[in-house]
Amino acid sequence: MTDLDLWPIGNCQVSTLVDRAGRFVWGCVPRVDGDPIFSSLVGGADPSEAEASGFWSIELEDVATVEQSYLRNTPILVSRHCDAAGNAIEVIDFCPYFRRLGRSYRPVAFARIVRPVSGRPRIRVRLRPTCGWGGSCGQRIGGSNHIRYQLEPMTMRLTTTAPVGLVHEERIFRLERPLHFFLGPDESFSGDIAASLDAMLAETTAEWQEWVRGLAIPLEWQDVVIRSAISLKLCQHEETGAIVAALTTSIPEHAGSQRNWDYRYCWIRDAYYTVQALNRLGALDVLEAYLVYLRNIIDSAKGGHIQPLYGVLGEAVLEERFADDLAGYRGMGPVRVGNQAYEQVQHDAYGQIVLSSTQAFFDQRLFRMAGIEDFEALEKVGERAWDYHDQPDAGLWELRTRQSVHTYSAAMCWAACDRLANAAHALALEDRRAFWQDRADKIRAQIESSAWREDTRRMSATFSGDDLDASLIQLLDLRFLSPDDPRFVDTLAAVEAGLRRGSHMLRYATEDDFGLPETAFNVCTFWLIEALHFTGRSADARALFEEMLTRRTAAGLLSEDIDPVSGELWGNYPQTYSLVGMINCAVLLSKPWSAIR
Repeated sequence: MTDLDLWPIGNCQVSTLVDRAGRFVWGCVPRVDGDPIFSSLVGGADPSEAEASGFWSIELEDVATVEQSYLRNTPILVSRHCDAAGNAIEVIDFCPYFRRLGRSYRPVAFARIVRPVSGRPRIRVRLRPTCGWGGSCGQRIGGSNHIRYQLEPMTMRLTTTAPVGLVHEERIFRLERPLHFFLGPDESFSGDIAASLDAMLAETTAEWQEWVRGLAIPLEWQDVVIRSAISLKLCQHEETGAIVAALTTSIPEHAGSQRNWDYRYCWIRDAYYTVQALNRLGALDVLEAYLVYLRNIIDSAKGGHIQPLYGVLGEAVLEERFADDLAGYRGMGPVRVGNQAYEQVQHDAYGQIVLSSTQAFFDQRLFRMAGIEDFEALEKVGERAWDYHDQPDAGLWELRTRQSVHTYSAAMCWAACDRLANAAHALALEDRRAFWQDRADKIRAQIESSAWREDTRRMSATFSGDDLDASLIQLLDLRFLSPDDPRFVDTLAAVEAGLRRGSHMLRYATEDDFGLPETAFNVCTFWLIEALHFTGRSADARALFEEMLTRRTAAGLLSEDIDPVSGELWGNYPQTYSLVGMINCAVLLSKPWSAIR
């Protein structure tokens, strides 16, 4: 078991991670990039310690086992707690999410229902929120059935059918009937609490199961794809359409690495890969919401410059600081809030914007197809791609102290121009099609001459060196090189020989700002699996995919990184790249549905 063996629940407004003891250990308000009300994941102390804070537990006295599972095709978690004497309880955790009065109901709220299952169970409820990034919260009992917690961004209210005094003082008591807990905005709870939460549970279950029912999933690995898709949707802030790279901050890439980053923001690159994967499943709602977010980013871009990442409300400034009151994951600080990478120059973003937007010019299922005005706005992005395709940047791995002309960034700029030509053709703008195709052809020629190394028979990750980087595999997905192109075959062989460590792939094997990387980057392994399949090694691809699936947590998810020796997961969790990799490979490798006929 890994410390990242966590179960996410959420409603596309807020989310929380639940550990194997059934405790809420991470979750922010009023949205994913807010102040953590549950912060023990990065607090340095185990929630079982007397003075620990930043969690919410519902504990069975003398508990022996906790078994957990999601309600089918939902992010609703059921935890069954049992002791050695046969006493048992069931806890259902969810964030309300359904349609109400013609709009989405997704409050800043967490709901828990605890039910006696057998025997004479005794429980204790400990709700210890943190405020101001690890600080204490003011709290007071506010009547016969609620407690207020005064957080900096908003006051939260726990409304419950449990005895408020026993909850407030964390006393053990007999559970003789179902109890309901609703931690949400400081508002009076109208109606019967128990009946209301039971109805919310039923409606939330139906909402998620209906969403999953609309997915075009492959025949094989359906559970993998469904769980990954649900978790990707949880990473979208539905209000604006932004897609965050992960739900957490500051889970290190490996022990003591200082590679602790805040991923609760929208990277243009990560969001592109997310919508690409969900498009393959027909989840157009995520694409449509993200395109709204993206159009606002384009409209507000100063001088056409696109940052690598933005806040979920489109904020351009994401100043990075340390949360000194939090010791870090397993005591491995620092805990970072914000991400200074917003200041970096990463030219691949121009390609990812166009690639994310291109489908809207072709897909007649969309409520709003793209038109001339959208094309003209994207042309400004294309101009930036043309201007900067051969200029140094920080690259997709966001090197903080060095810049090069990265082949991946240049290829993304090529893709921007190439796909603009496709969009122009769809709009019958043949002069613009020719214009952008000419630019794409010129960028292609420069990449082929500047990145290819004839003496080593491989593409270089930079124009100036002879570097290996897993991103070179993406030349296949971008359709820059074909799987039977000898240059790709040779490059793949070089990348695999230089970066593969057993069943895992490094991003690169050279020193960066923090020394040599020690963990593998999970999505790079999935890129390798795709490339193996397309180059005729389908059996190897399938075997490697099956092995990667054994690395998942009990919730069926992956974090960003993995120790190639021990198999321990590291990095922020759940991470969109890794979920995307599982979806893409399952879709690619699965037998067709016709196989069951």
